[in-house]
Amino acid sequence: MKKTICILLSLSLCLLCCACGSTYGVKTVQTLVEQEYSLAFRTGDPVAAYVAAAIETLSAEGKVDELASKWFGDRIINFTKTPNALEKTGMPEPQEFIIGIDINSFPMAYLSNGEYWGFDVELAIAVCERLGWTLKMQPIEKENVYVELSSGNIDCAWGGIALNPDELAKGLYLQYGPYVENDIVIAVRNGSMIWNRLMLSGKSMAMCSTPEALAALKTDEKLSRRLSQITRLAGGTTECFENLYAGKCDAVLTDSTALYYFNCH
Repeated sequence: MKKTICILLSLSLCLLCCACGSTYGVKTVQTLVEQEYSLAFRTGDPVAAYVAAAIETLSAEGKVDELASKWFGDRIINFTKTPNALEKTGMPEPQEFIIGIDINSFPMAYLSNGEYWGFDVELAIAVCERLGWTLKMQPIEKENVYVELSSGNIDCAWGGIALNPDELAKGLYLQYGPYVENDIVIAVRNGSMIWNRLMLSGKSMAMCSTPEALAALKTDEKLSRRLSQITRLAGGTTECFENLYAGKCDAVLTDSTALYYFNCH
C-alpha cells in the first residue's frame, strides 16, 4: 500500500512539473505565415558573385556559425561552405556596397542607439571587410525590393528580407538563398498554460505595428475575435517582449528568428 502511495505521489509531482514548465524563454503556439529570408541582386550584376563567394568562404571558415551562435544560440543559418570560393572568383575592385535592410526585422537587422545592428548587418560587415568594400546601409520597405534595386538605390536587398514569390517567378531580380526560415508566429512564455491557438481565447496580445505583422494577423480571421485585446506597439519586437516578460500581455505576434534570440539571451 505504501509503495502504491509513493508511486502515485511521484506521478503527481511529475505531472505538476510538466504543467508548470520552465518560466524561462518563449514557445510558439500558432504559426501564421511561413517564409524564408534571402538576398536579392539586380539580374546580371557582378557584385552578386563576389558577395556569394565571400559568404561561402566565411561560412567554410566558421564565421557564419560563429555569428549564428551569437545571435540565435543555434546554427540555424544555411549558407553553402566553399573554402576556395573567393579564390576562384577573384578579388573585385574597391567600391561602395549599398544594402537595403528592413530595420523592423529584429534580430536580423534593426536600429540600436542610432546604429544599424543585427545578424545580417554583422555578416555584411564581415563580407565587405573580406572584399575590401565600403559598406553603406539603407532602410527599405520589404515590398519595395524590386523598385530599390532597379532604380539603383541599393546594390543588394539584405537584412531580414522575405522576397516576393511573384517577383521571383517573373525573374525581376536574382535571388541568393534562402538562408534561414523565419515564420511569423504567436508566442507565449514557456511557463504559460497556453498550449495552442484555441487557448488564446480571452487572452491579450502585443504586436508590432508594421504592415507585415498586420497582414499576418489577417491570415486567421478568428484570431482577432478570439483575443480579448490586441495592443499594437511602435517600439518594435523588443518592446513586445518587454511587455510579455512584464506580464502586460499573454502573447506576442513575432518572428521565429526573434524566438531563437530571446531563448538564448
